[in-house]
Amino acid sequence: MRNLAIRVENLSKLYKIGARINRHDTLRDHVMHGLKSFVSRNGHASAVGDSPSSVVGRSDTIWALKDVSFEIKQGETVGFIGRNGAGKSTLLKILSRVTQPTRGYAEIHGRVGSLLEVGTGFHPELTGRENVYLNGAILGMRKVEIERKFDEIVDFSGVEKFLDTPVKRYSSGMHVRLAFAVAAHLETEILIVDEVLAVGDAEFQKKCLNKMQSVGNQGRTVLFVSHNMLAVTRLCKRAILLQQGGVLQDGFPHQVASTYSNSVANVTGVREWLDPTRAPRGDVTRLRAVRVRTDDGRITDSVDIRQPIGIEMEFEVLKPGYVLMPALHFYNEEGIRVFPSHDVDPAWRKRPRPKGCYRSTVWIPGNFLSEGVLSVTASIDALNPLNHQFYEDNILSFHVLDSCDGESARGDWGGKLEGAVRPLLKWSTQFSSSEPEIKVPDEAIDN
Repeated sequence: MRNLAIRVENLSKLYKIGARINRHDTLRDHVMHGLKSFVSRNGHASAVGDSPSSVVGRSDTIWALKDVSFEIKQGETVGFIGRNGAGKSTLLKILSRVTQPTRGYAEIHGRVGSLLEVGTGFHPELTGRENVYLNGAILGMRKVEIERKFDEIVDFSGVEKFLDTPVKRYSSGMHVRLAFAVAAHLETEILIVDEVLAVGDAEFQKKCLNKMQSVGNQGRTVLFVSHNMLAVTRLCKRAILLQQGGVLQDGFPHQVASTYSNSVANVTGVREWLDPTRAPRGDVTRLRAVRVRTDDGRITDSVDIRQPIGIEMEFEVLKPGYVLMPALHFYNEEGIRVFPSHDVDPAWRKRPRPKGCYRSTVWIPGNFLSEGVLSVTASIDALNPLNHQFYEDNILSFHVLDSCDGESARGDWGGKLEGAVRPLLKWSTQFSSSEPEIKVPDEAIDN
């Protein structure tokens, strides 16, 4: 296939837990094993770290990857997500030729640049300038290519003042900025990045996201591992969810991110109380259910930022004759209340309600909420006199997901946007090709 960048067939990787004597996956493993063998033969095994009796250890095995298969076309930006230990880093190490699979194979069409660990290939005693050349060479850059890209790399990293300082004196943030700058400016057909955004500050993360988006827009293939679902849905057109070493889901980032988030964050788009004795209640009302619905009626836990979303509250009135105020309260991931919304349906305002079942729905327009996870709290008050019925905190939560395609308040910005809400506001711009006329006050001419 001419436009194929990566083809993976039944890729598997087996590790032996405790039996480290047989783990020669990388150059470092080979060197350390040789050193331990030499020292052991001279009767000083414990000085290296492991005694002879602890080297063999238990013979338990674990499949870090098991029969993984997929294809990635040239120019695709693919996000790999999953829990810690799902096999993401192992997969990228195999694709980067850092380690070999136990079985299966991976075809790579094109030169690969990878950033799997912060500062891989950096020598602590060398300066930042020297390490740019060293790391670039390790990643496959020719000297003329490094020299041509040198100023861009340094400018992107933001460590120009410390360029001639040994990197052992760099902070972890400076370290990762320089390492990412080198890898990102390597003109390879395939760029592999493993969770480097967790180290840098917010400003640097924005630069990284913008850079990777730019790389993808140039038609190069990007493989991106991250626990940041917002970054994955923003950068990628496709996502692959790994679970226990296998592919659980492969598809659109919003759908895959929703599956992953549901498994780790208890995100759910519906909460129902089938047993009335366990439902939140007061002496007048009892809650039956709260649901998140799309505009076509589907229950969901994942919302496109541009689409309207309805939150439905179903409740019973147990005693007639009370004026009620149902309400929903929305909180973001930082625990900040984004806004409350009271039931202002004119059909029931200031009207006592008879006994029966009610279903009240509030509709939030598209391009209003900010991306992230929102949780919902439900409450009902009886009015005149005020009588609190229930205030059920964090009943359910749902994802608001944004991407770079389509119309949203994001525009062309690839970084994180702060704010509790994100309305799409109307802008207008006037343009004139002529120089603006400068009016001088009459008193200035007289003087």
